[in-house]
Amino acid sequence: MRADRADRTAPRILLYSHDTFGLGHLRRSRTIAQALVSAFPDASALILTGSPVAGRFDFPERVDHVRLPGVVKLRDGSYTAQNLGLPIEEMTAMRAEIIRAAAQSFRPTLAIVDKEPTGLHGEFLPALELLRECGRTRVVLGLRDVLDAPDALQPEWERKDALAAIRRYYDELWIYGLREVYQPLAGLGLPADVEARLRYTGYLRRGTPPDAVLDTAPYVLVTPGGGGDGGALIDWTLAAYESDPSLTPRAMIVYGPFLDSAMRKGFAKRIRRLKGRVEAMDFHSRMEELYAGAVGVVAMGGYNTFCEILSFDKPSVIAPRTYPRMEQHIRASAVEALGLTRMLDPERDGDSPQVMADAIRALPTRPPPSAYPLPGLLGGLDSVVALAREALAEPAESQTALRA
Repeated sequence: MRADRADRTAPRILLYSHDTFGLGHLRRSRTIAQALVSAFPDASALILTGSPVAGRFDFPERVDHVRLPGVVKLRDGSYTAQNLGLPIEEMTAMRAEIIRAAAQSFRPTLAIVDKEPTGLHGEFLPALELLRECGRTRVVLGLRDVLDAPDALQPEWERKDALAAIRRYYDELWIYGLREVYQPLAGLGLPADVEARLRYTGYLRRGTPPDAVLDTAPYVLVTPGGGGDGGALIDWTLAAYESDPSLTPRAMIVYGPFLDSAMRKGFAKRIRRLKGRVEAMDFHSRMEELYAGAVGVVAMGGYNTFCEILSFDKPSVIAPRTYPRMEQHIRASAVEALGLTRMLDPERDGDSPQVMADAIRALPTRPPPSAYPLPGLLGGLDSVVALAREALAEPAESQTALRA
């Protein structure tokens, strides 16, 4: 089955993110979709997402989403249904049918798959095969700057047969970072034809909404991202304010929608005793406003958080997690070496409340990331638009033979 693109010149962009945990994949897809429809005034973008909080975000004009039935990742690395109570095999089979039907109906000219070459448990494979057979769609794998330590990533990709999927289905791999910061696929022994498809874009810049309302009183923004594994960072921050009554500026904590409810209640009691020195909220759909108004940021250092730290040029302290992936620790180590942030590593720095208190107190006088310029650091969205323009200008049929 092969189709002529002449009957529809307006770009249709399909973005897929499995979203089993946190907000990173959805927020990255949403940012890219917004940039692309802004660059192509007649384009439409459809995001396929498993995020349970997708409906809490605003989507720009000509961008919409399909919410896939939810799955969650357990601490042992396995997956389970979020609400339906079905075996994971049935869940992913159901999701695969929805994904394939959406791809068949939407008929994208460009498809961008976030991080997982075959999707969760291979759920994107039927859609990939459909797109390959149709021959009308350029297919891109989008990767964040850091995936995991090479000795962990290698067996994971072998288990998922990722390289075979990339060679068969993908025209390009867009890495949303800089080679000078980190090379996420180094050490995997990529074949030459896959290496030739790599494109480093730079990080994805974020901006303040035109109707933003900023808090003018000084505060430090504390964000554990989605919050599902952010309890330790919040506890450490609260302990710093509890142990040091003179600690300023005040802290503004955004728990994230996935923070455990019992943990949230415990934190709320502690915050009340701090009498206004610390404030907290569960969720904020426009985090850009909070970044813009902050004098500094305390974070775990996920990909989107780091993009926002760079975009708003904020001094930051990153206390990365090391489980279940080393991603955040690798990123924090790399960017600390470049002067872009300060990392708090309990094994190196200790984990006492005073360590965090000293780091917070120093934030307003720390140099921002712009003090250590790196060419192309925040050029990600411009690069994505340019790469998309090239992809949409070249008939997908000419690439099918290269993937055969």
